[in-house]
Amino acid sequence: MAQSAAPATAAPAITPISLKAIAPWALFFGVLMLVLLYFIGAEQGATSLISGENVHEWVHDGRHLLGFPCH
Repeated sequence: MAQSAAPATAAPAITPISLKAIAPWALFFGVLMLVLLYFIGAEQGATSLISGENVHEWVHDGRHLLGFPCH
């Protein structure tokens, strides 16, 4: 009983991910994070792109959690 019943398999080759494959996703998530940062940190008052208080109320708790002053 020195032999195993399962056949020996070779380990799969690990291929590195190229920078060209990552760049579009990194750009997409970077722009998304900047938009979210704007809405949480600066969307009120003189820099407001959307009139009214709706955006401010939606991100109010996140604003306090991240340390942005809002009132």
